[in-house]
Amino acid sequence: MSPSSRPAVATLSRDLADFLVELSITLNKHAIYPSAHPLLDLAVDGVSNRLGLLFVGDRESLSIGVARRQLIIEGVATDPLNPVLKELAQRLHEHRVGALKFVRGIGREELAQALAALAVDPVRSAKQIGLDTDRVGELWPHVRFFPLTYDRLQLIEDDGADKSAGPDQMPSGRATQLWIGLARAALVSDISSSSTTQTDQDDDAALEPATVARAIDEHQREEAYDQVIVGYLLQIGEELKTAEGAEAAGLQRRVSRLVGSLKESTLEKLLEMGGDKAQRRRFLLDASQGITVEAVIDLVKAASAAEGQTVSHSMLRMLSKLAHHPSSGGGVRAKTDPTIRDVMKRLVDDWSLDDPNPEAYRQALENISSTRGIAESASSNGIATECEPERMIQIAIEIGATGPQIHSAMTGLFKSGRVEVLLDLVEQAPKGGAATPVWDFLVEEGVFESLFEQPRIDIPLVSRFVRRLGASAAPTLISAVLVFDDAKMRAQFYDLLQPFGDDVGLAVAQRIPDAPPAVQRELLALLGRLTALPSGFSAQDYLNNPEALVRREAVRLLLRDSSTRDQAIMNALADPDDRVVFAGLTAAQEKCPRDGIALIKERVDRGQLDSQLRTMGIRIAAQRRTDETLSWLLEFVITDAHWPRRPKLRPSTPEMLAALSMIAAAWRDDPDAATAVRLAEQSKDGEVRAKIAQRSVTTQKPALKE
Repeated sequence: MSPSSRPAVATLSRDLADFLVELSITLNKHAIYPSAHPLLDLAVDGVSNRLGLLFVGDRESLSIGVARRQLIIEGVATDPLNPVLKELAQRLHEHRVGALKFVRGIGREELAQALAALAVDPVRSAKQIGLDTDRVGELWPHVRFFPLTYDRLQLIEDDGADKSAGPDQMPSGRATQLWIGLARAALVSDISSSSTTQTDQDDDAALEPATVARAIDEHQREEAYDQVIVGYLLQIGEELKTAEGAEAAGLQRRVSRLVGSLKESTLEKLLEMGGDKAQRRRFLLDASQGITVEAVIDLVKAASAAEGQTVSHSMLRMLSKLAHHPSSGGGVRAKTDPTIRDVMKRLVDDWSLDDPNPEAYRQALENISSTRGIAESASSNGIATECEPERMIQIAIEIGATGPQIHSAMTGLFKSGRVEVLLDLVEQAPKGGAATPVWDFLVEEGVFESLFEQPRIDIPLVSRFVRRLGASAAPTLISAVLVFDDAKMRAQFYDLLQPFGDDVGLAVAQRIPDAPPAVQRELLALLGRLTALPSGFSAQDYLNNPEALVRREAVRLLLRDSSTRDQAIMNALADPDDRVVFAGLTAAQEKCPRDGIALIKERVDRGQLDSQLRTMGIRIAAQRRTDETLSWLLEFVITDAHWPRRPKLRPSTPEMLAALSMIAAAWRDDPDAATAVRLAEQSKDGEVRAKIAQRSVTTQKPALKE
C-alpha cells in the first residue's frame, strides 16, 4: 500500500444496511398510516424477515448504538448524510434511547408492538422510551432499550462574559456537544440513588476526562454501550481533523487526557470496532491531527494490539521517548507535531513488522523507555518481584512440575486480584494438560464463585470461566441471579447460560420456587427458550402465582405441550390481568377450545377486557360458525333507531369493524346477515365499506357450520 493512500471508509454489510433501511421505512409508515392498515402488517413482516436472516447462525443478539445523526452497528458508524438512516437515528435519539438491542427469539408480535411504540411522536408521548426502560423491558423481553440521559450533566454555555476562560473551558458549539454526548453516554449507567444531591461542582467534575475514563473502564461490558462510545469517538476523530479555535483546543486537551486515563485493555476493546480495520485506521489518522503525541502513542499501541501487535515495538519505544521530550520552547506540546503525525500515518497505512524479541526482553525494553521510575516497579525490599510469581508458574507449566512454591505463587496472584493472569496461563498453555494444576487450583479455591463477591462484577472474566466450566457453571450463575437486584446484571448472567441450552434446564428449574417474583418470571422465560423442559418440571404450580408476569410465563410454557394447551388457554382467558389474557388469546387464534369461546364471549359482553383484547376475542369467537355466533356478532354491528324504528349501523369502533369483517367473511350469504351487509355497503364511512369490499374478494363458504 502506498504511504500516501488513505484507508477505505468502513461500510456496513448488505444484510445490516438493508435491515436498518427497512426498520426506518417501517417506522415512517407507522407515523403515516392508522394502526389497522394492511400496509403496516406487510412492513412489520419485512422487518421481521430481515431480522430473522441476521439471526441465522451463531449471532445471539444485535446491538445498535445511537448518536444524534447516525447509528453504530457492529463497530461501523452509518453515514450521517444518509437521509433514511439519519431520520432513524434522530427518532431513537428523541426517544432518549442510547442503544437498542434485539435478542434471538424475538417474535413478530413483540417486534410489531415495539415498532408501534417507537413510531409515537416523542413530544406527544407521556414518557419517552429511554426514560421508561423498566416497563418496556417487561413488555418486550427480546427488545432492550438502553437510556441516554444524565440529568445532572449541564451544557457548558458561553455567556459572553468578560471573565477569562480556564484551560479546559469550551464555548458552546459542535466540539462541546460531542464531548458532552460522550460524557453522557459514558456516565449514564453509573447513576446511583445516592447521587441525587450532587452539587454544581460535581456536575463540572462529571465532564472531567478522568471521570469519563473511569466510568468507561468500570462499566460492566455491554456491546450496546460500547457501540455508543465508539460512535462518539468516530465523530470526535472527524472533528479533531479540521477543528480550529479555542473550542477545538479544549476538545483536543480533553480527548488527549481521556486517552491517557483509559486502561490499555479498555482502549484496545473500543478500538476493535467490530474488527473493522479500515474504520480503525481512519479513526487513528483523524484523531492524530489534533491530540498530543502521548495520546497518539497510546492509540497506536492499542490499535496494534487489536490487530495482532504488528507494529514494530522498537519504533513505538523510540516514539515514546520522543513523546516525553518537550519542544525547545519548554512545556509539553499541546498538539501532535506534523512530523510525528506523518510517522503515524505511515505506521497505520502499512504496519507489518513482527517483533523478533522474546516477550520478557520486549517488556524490559518497554520499562526502560517509559517514564515510570525503576523504584515504582520494585518491591519494598528493593527486589523487583512484580512478574516473579507469574514467571514461576510459567516455568512449572513448561517442565510439568508443581510443589509448595508454585502453590504459593498461585495463591499470591489470586490474593493480589490477578486472577485473569492465572486464567491466561491456563488458556495459553502449550499443551492440553500442562496447566491442569493451575486450573485445579482455581477450582479448589472457588475462584469463580469469589468473582461474584466483588463490588463490581468483571463480566469478561466471568465469561471466560463460564466458557471453560460449561454447564457446570449454571448453579453458581443462578445463585448470583438470586442475589442481584439489578435486572441488567441478571440479563448478562442469563446470556452466559443461553449457549448451554437444555443442559442448564434442571439447575434453572430447581431454583425457581425460592426466587423472588421478578426472578421467577425471568427463569421461567429462560426455560421457555430451551428446546425441551427438564424432566419432572411443570409450570402448573405457577398458574395461581400472585404476580401476573409469572402467570404469563407459566401459560407460555404450558402452551408448548399439546396435552396442557387447552387448559393453559382456559386459565389465561380467565385471568384478571390483560397481559396474561393476551397470551391466551394469541394462542387461541390458531385453535380455541369450545369452552374458551364461551368464556371469551362472556368477558367481552361484561366489558372486562380492553378494546384490543375485545377485538381479538370477537375474531376468535367467529371460529364457531353457528347461528348463535352470527346473532352475537350482529349485536356489535346493528342497532334499532329510536324513530323511525328501523335497523341502523352502530358507530364505527374497532369491535364493530372486527365483527363486521367476520360476518362478511363467513356469513355474507346468510339471510340473517343481509341487512348488516347492505347497510355496510351503503355506509358513508369509507372504512366500513372497505371491510365489506375487502372481504367480498376473499370470502369462501364456511368449512363447518353447526
